[in-house]
Amino acid sequence: MKRNTLITIGVIVGLVVIIIIWIININNGMVNRNQAVKNTWAKVESQYQRRMDLYESEINTIKGSADFEQKTLTQVIAARSGANMKLDPDKFTADDLQKYQAAQAQYKTAFNLVVEQYPQIKTTEQFMQFEQQEEGTENRINKARNDFNDAVIDYNTFSQRFPNSIFLGGRYPEKAYFQADEGASKNPKIDFSSGSQK
Repeated sequence: MKRNTLITIGVIVGLVVIIIIWIININNGMVNRNQAVKNTWAKVESQYQRRMDLYESEINTIKGSADFEQKTLTQVIAARSGANMKLDPDKFTADDLQKYQAAQAQYKTAFNLVVEQYPQIKTTEQFMQFEQQEEGTENRINKARNDFNDAVIDYNTFSQRFPNSIFLGGRYPEKAYFQADEGASKNPKIDFSSGSQK
């Protein structure tokens, strides 16, 4: 073979190898981002579980020290059941995420109603400790949701950029972002002196 032919073949083989390595890097980068989204979503769920456990503990305290009505308990259990729903970060849609958020808000509301119905609990030392733990929990939930959105932004941006979108071929569909409810930019606070929410 002529020297020019060998050089041409070498250049073509080199380009093919570079393209294959590039495609592998795109795919591996997408896999890493997909796993990051799953990991951050697991942290969101973990923080919501922390809130559930905290509320459950406080409700047990209220039950033990107050005339706890069965109707109230039933409402809280129903709300907790809804808030305990699980979402697969590979499959959930923006609508699923909104339902999840609504279920979490409903559980928080049900808990707050229990607290308002038993004002004598608000003055106990245990309840004051609970308030501090609740504030920390709400901050952790907010951070976990922000971290999740950061991972989703990275995932969606990487998968939709050209030429990544061509090589990925729709195998990694866009993921939904966590969007706070209107007016939810502040941590909800209960004014325990008047029994109203702010």
